[in-house]
Amino acid sequence: MPGLSKILPLPVKTCLLFAVIAICCLFSLPGCQNPGDFAKHQILLPERGLCAHRGAMGTHPENTLPAFRAAVESGAHMIEFDVRLTKDGEIVVIHDESVDRTTNGVGAVAQLTFEEIRQLDAGSWKSGAFSGERVPTLNEVLAIMPVDIWLNIHIKGEDMLGALVAEELKNQDRLHQSFLACGAGAASLARESVPGIKICNMDRMDNNMDYVRETIEMGADFIQLRGPVYQGFSGYTRILKENGIRINYFGTDDPDELKALFEYGVDFPLVDDIVRTIHILSESGIPIITHP
Repeated sequence: MPGLSKILPLPVKTCLLFAVIAICCLFSLPGCQNPGDFAKHQILLPERGLCAHRGAMGTHPENTLPAFRAAVESGAHMIEFDVRLTKDGEIVVIHDESVDRTTNGVGAVAQLTFEEIRQLDAGSWKSGAFSGERVPTLNEVLAIMPVDIWLNIHIKGEDMLGALVAEELKNQDRLHQSFLACGAGAASLARESVPGIKICNMDRMDNNMDYVRETIEMGADFIQLRGPVYQGFSGYTRILKENGIRINYFGTDDPDELKALFEYGVDFPLVDDIVRTIHILSESGIPIITHP
């Protein structure tokens, strides 16, 4: 049987040659050693939008899987959640230092084992419709998160937790979309463990300009402004963007304030009722540029 080069006409052979060269170049890109890696490098993350604070906490029990699913389904551009360590070293998703407010149990998270926390009801306090919901683990939350939205992971408790979370994000190929919201101590340990992990500086200061300067000096990727919404935010956001820092804001569901925040250069305001608020903004025609 004649060789392929003797059968194919010259133009076809030329096209095949170019295709082979293109494929070889594609997989020689840094970090692109397989098709999955290349696909990851093509993901476009939102440039601006709404951050679902603790998931869809306005309508669902905060920091639970139903709250995160509802936030995703609503079209959230970023989802914020909190992580803590149990007594036996499991990373769980819960905001408070204790389980008292958001479960039917009592006690500090750090003094309870994962098995003890897992037995608690984390949904009934919000509504009977969520009876039996459990405090989720970091891995369970990551498993339901899309790869094309931002994950705003608030480190609670010990500084060492930042490094543990960073390592898990690296293991699960989530570094491209995730950042740790933490103080300088946790950020330093996380960066030692996983160089390049994204950081949101949470060492807030009374003076916003001092906070901006500190965030720039530590080489953070995000900041989380707060306080009254006013024109002065434009000065902060201009400086921050000149230094490649994205801007979150805590927090409001008010449409007029959200519109003003976007106009002042804030990228991701945190909202409690993502389901309702994202619908209102869409209906009112307030523009949200989600991608570059």
